Amino acid sequence: MLKLSREQAFAVGGFCGLLIICALVVAGALQTRAEALGKLAEGRDRLENLEARTRSVADRRRRIGNSAAPALAFLDAPTSGLATAQFQAYLSQIVTDQQAVLVSSGIPSNDRDDKSDAIRLQIALNATLPALQVLLYRLESGAPYVFVDALLMQPSGSGERAVADPILKVNLTLHAFWRRRTS
Repeated sequence: MLKLSREQAFAVGGFCGLLIICALVVAGALQTRAEALGKLAEGRDRLENLEARTRSVADRRRRIGNSAAPALAFLDAPTSGLATAQFQAYLSQIVTDQQAVLVSSGIPSNDRDDKSDAIRLQIALNATLPALQVLLYRLESGAPYVFVDALLMQPSGSGERAVADPILKVNLTLHAFWRRRTS
């Protein structure tokens, strides 16, 4: 057997240590690469699932079509003045159905940029809270589509003692859309 000197033994030991360190670095690099590839594959799977979901939603929309609101959703009149009158009559009927009292109705001042197809009204009425709740529900769930822009309510100033359902003074600013009748 070969006998190594002390310097040669340290050199061989250092070389073996260096080989072990290199092997560990290569193993660590390979493990890191494998983890990165696993995360990449997982990310691609998630992306494919998301794209498939997006495609299915887009396909459903295409099948359904860009369904516009039904014709009943709009006030149907040849002019905006007639549409406003139709809107006022509709509101008056709904208020009367709820045993509320319509005090006034009118067109608010145009301080905003209004679209030509939007009809805005401001109404004042007296109603109890339950009647007001039903009225608001019927306005926002019925046809034509009516949107409440502003609501201001206060108890009537009658100074009487507290009543179970006090009468409220209500101011509503509403809008609906109209389509020009082409008949």
